[in-house]
Amino acid sequence: MGKNLITRDDILPMTEFSKIRRAKRQELVAIKENRRVPVGPDATFYFENRDTMWFQIHEMLFIEQGGEKQIAGELEAYNPLIPNGLELVATLMFEVDDPTRRAGLLAVLGGVEETVTLCFGEHVIAARAEDDVDRNTAKGKASSVQFLHFPFSEKEIVVFQDLSNQVVIGLGHPGYSHMAVLRRETQLALGSDFNKF
Repeated sequence: MGKNLITRDDILPMTEFSKIRRAKRQELVAIKENRRVPVGPDATFYFENRDTMWFQIHEMLFIEQGGEKQIAGELEAYNPLIPNGLELVATLMFEVDDPTRRAGLLAVLGGVEETVTLCFGEHVIAARAEDDVDRNTAKGKASSVQFLHFPFSEKEIVVFQDLSNQVVIGLGHPGYSHMAVLRRETQLALGSDFNKF
């Protein structure tokens, strides 16, 4: 995974970042367009890559203004979300504007991260949650944000990258059971995350 990590050398001074921030955000809109997958009425997967994490780290540094002392923490937090060449990585967000409905939904979604799968051809890949912190409570409440890894074998990568195979992403939780077919543009974009180094 080392070659794909963002290092201290990749971090721009905030004075430089501020000059390109708007342009970089526009670039990212185009990149993210084919990396966003809505599933059901309230869940959206945002598939991450090095570009999305580079920008996220810079945004955190720009907004929080923590300077040099903040950099190591941001690298530690976001580097694990860069695909390592044999996986896809996604941020799953439950986006509900109404606070009451959001609280009610999350209250019954404990363990939802353990029910996420990618299915294509004869393959089913179960998501593995980022284990930095437990994002569920003992009472069964889930966080509105989950970080997920989808580990692939070499054979599964080949099948995934074959655009004649349909890819379905799904959540199988009793409180939220939905699935969606990835658009071909999304499948192509995500297929480029494999074996990049």
